[in-house]
Amino acid sequence: MDVLDQLAEPAVTLSGRVDDLLAAAGAPDGHRIWPLLRRLRVLPGDAVRAVLGLRRGELAAAGEVSGELRRTYREAGAVVADGGSWQGPAAEAYAAHRTGLAGHLTDLAGRADATAAYAEAVAGWIADTRYALARTLADVLGSAEAVAVLTVRGDGFGAAPSGVTPGGLPVESAAAEIGARILATVSEAYDRAEALPQRWAAELDLLDHRPPDVPVVRPDGGRIVL
Repeated sequence: MDVLDQLAEPAVTLSGRVDDLLAAAGAPDGHRIWPLLRRLRVLPGDAVRAVLGLRRGELAAAGEVSGELRRTYREAGAVVADGGSWQGPAAEAYAAHRTGLAGHLTDLAGRADATAAYAEAVAGWIADTRYALARTLADVLGSAEAVAVLTVRGDGFGAAPSGVTPGGLPVESAAAEIGARILATVSEAYDRAEALPQRWAAELDLLDHRPPDVPVVRPDGGRIVL
């Protein structure tokens, strides 16, 4: 359990109330929440629940699998590279094939390393995202806007008939401000998430193995097809 898990219950309650108020009353014109809503296409409460669902545990298993593959590829490459004492034209052709396949297996081992590193990077992104949202939620849960959203009385969504809290803060503005702070944090995390595949794309591309085109010629001039 991390800090975000500890804040989960009050955070879900607050962000859910924010969603209700935004759906019922909208947000003030020109408020910074509008571009965030258009970009992410998700309400603050849904965003909070989505981040709460992010877990890094399964990615650790991916790293262990990649480690096993790396060892398997390297062991297989060592076996393939050992051609014994066979000699002759066919042996030379097979040696070229063995060298190519051994190199391909080495490249696959490198891909396994890259996959494990990518999984670790994604796990780090999850941890950073959860921590960043926890900090934002800790701030907003103790704010005047949160008090307004959670305590105001009036219609079914908690807003006073005039749309103003007893302290004089427009409840739709309070909800929009909380929502904007949550969505801004999620938007920054989204930017970092988009950069991860681009950073690792070259190291995770599919590897094709193309056997070398090495014709083998018999002493009588005929070809041996491998």
